[in-house]
Amino acid sequence: MMLIADSGSTKTTWGLIRNGIAEVDTCDTSGINPFYQDENAILHVLEKEFTLPASPNHYIYFYGAGCGSPQSKAIVIRALNRFFHNASLFVESDLMGAARALCQHSTGMACILGTGSNSCFYDGAGIAYHVPSLGYILGDEGSGADIGRRFVSDMLKKLLPDRISAQFYETYQLTPDQIQEHVYKHPFPNRFLARFTPFVASNLHESALFEIVKKCFKNFFVRNINQYPMASNLPINFTGSIAYYFKEVLKESAKEYGYEVGIIEQNPMDRLMQFHMAL
Repeated sequence: MMLIADSGSTKTTWGLIRNGIAEVDTCDTSGINPFYQDENAILHVLEKEFTLPASPNHYIYFYGAGCGSPQSKAIVIRALNRFFHNASLFVESDLMGAARALCQHSTGMACILGTGSNSCFYDGAGIAYHVPSLGYILGDEGSGADIGRRFVSDMLKKLLPDRISAQFYETYQLTPDQIQEHVYKHPFPNRFLARFTPFVASNLHESALFEIVKKCFKNFFVRNINQYPMASNLPINFTGSIAYYFKEVLKESAKEYGYEVGIIEQNPMDRLMQFHMAL
């Protein structure tokens, strides 16, 4: 059996392949990110939320946010070993998962726009060039956390029309003090900020919100994609909920910089399973 995981900071999607391609089961758990969670916290998520059969006979391919360094990979490997009891483990970054899903075995540009953001040039076998993401404080341009941060900041500074603020407070039942407490005192502030992107998406007809999204995407292209010399000659492929639900704004922003948007997948799992079943 082969178990594949695509993990962001908000959600992890697990796909279990039995008997080659005959049977596929899936489940979702909370996001797993060793940058924010230690081994015990990751194990707690698995024990509480994982609903597929756990077996030492699994070959597990885990693609996760925060898994870019040997130290962070080791945290995930230890947690998975404790839960799956010495299955065969392969842990890679979520960016490698996106590249394999979007490009398969071909050369291409692969980007993530979800709770966080990332990008790379993939040479058909591995990540050949990578502009660092830097996380939601120093980077993550165009991500859900970025859009949410800009939206919440403008709202709290009263830079948005009153009707938008009134609708937000009615929808989420949060006070300004509670918002700041979540951002500065609670774990996963990036998740918290990203949770407001559905509100932005449903009110994209408001010019102020459209401009927030457009500015975030433009920053993504300026601060990330413009640094890839090969990007102007290749379609820019995306995975992630932000890319999917704001695809028209994303395409418009890309066009302004002379880029062509290629594949946009909300979730890379189906294409990741295709990649591994073809090996």
